Amino acid sequence: MIYLDYQATTPLAPEARDAMLRWLDGPEGMGFGNPHSPHRMGRQAAAAVELARERVAALFPAGGKVIFTGSATEAINIAIRGAAPVRGGKGIAVSAIEHAAVWDTAKSLPNPFHALPVGSDGLVDAEAPLPEGIGLVAVMQVNNEIGTIQPVLDMARKAKEAGALFLCDAVQAAGRIPVAMADCIAISAHKLHGPKGVGALWIRDGLEIAPLVTGGGQEDGMRSGTVSPALCAGFGAAAQLAADRMEADKVHIEALWTRAQDLFGGWILNGSAEARWHGNLNLRRPEIDVARLMSDVRSVAFSAGSACASGSGKPSRVLQAIGLNDNDVKTSIRLGFGRYTGMEDLESAAAAINAAAETQG
Repeated sequence: MIYLDYQATTPLAPEARDAMLRWLDGPEGMGFGNPHSPHRMGRQAAAAVELARERVAALFPAGGKVIFTGSATEAINIAIRGAAPVRGGKGIAVSAIEHAAVWDTAKSLPNPFHALPVGSDGLVDAEAPLPEGIGLVAVMQVNNEIGTIQPVLDMARKAKEAGALFLCDAVQAAGRIPVAMADCIAISAHKLHGPKGVGALWIRDGLEIAPLVTGGGQEDGMRSGTVSPALCAGFGAAAQLAADRMEADKVHIEALWTRAQDLFGGWILNGSAEARWHGNLNLRRPEIDVARLMSDVRSVAFSAGSACASGSGKPSRVLQAIGLNDNDVKTSIRLGFGRYTGMEDLESAAAAINAAAETQG
């Protein structure tokens, strides 16, 4: 199968897998120690976690601390629910195309909720005034459905001027482009060729966030529970590799993007072509039945929208936010490619998708 769903998850890097194996060993390998135990095995495991923390921290701006979590969703929940202004009842403003981890969490709270609109290009207007009385602004750096790169530095500045904290979901950005400055930043290992089941929350120096999970005081008191050395080691290796390969990966993906423009010439691009991560191709073609298309092209793994919303039966909130009607939303597909996508893979996938689309008229 040809894999073109990099926004949902990325293939595990061999280097990340190798880094994990030692910490999965049983009694003979002696790599299964609890990193919170004081004996030698525990100290070795703890050292592996701290090395991973250093490698992940290198993806973030200087001047903050990295807390390991079970996912970016958990990291986002900690940042939103634990922020002092939110706990104090102030409003929350989020972009209209935020991931459900931000959108649903903010809407579930009793605080005033404000959706910041985006244009047809999928970008937030950084010049528009923020609502009164807000305590937290959340804008993702790269959108997971349409790939648009938001003006997060300008939004962070506006939030600061308004006396609010700024949260950035950098899940789709980390390891691909430099992560922008914010008060809190969330990322996920499996979106940058690391393992599933581990994420990170970066918190700038001097900012206090109340923990959601208590009991053991691990992760600087921010997230109690035994940390997995294997997952952290895999995350760290993937983060270091992503940082080392960032430019090479970008060049490869630009070549794929350029070729894709020819291969999918009969399709309409959703969102900006310029302010966009070019490993994301969200396209629509009038009168296409996407469910039938996906059934007919079983040799290619691609998406009809956000992986987190698949199967819900609901139209994409992101595509609606950029002004698409329900019919256009239902005729849209998302293709994601990256480090391990070959040019021949892309060409073969395009041939299969276009052939199936042609049969629908």
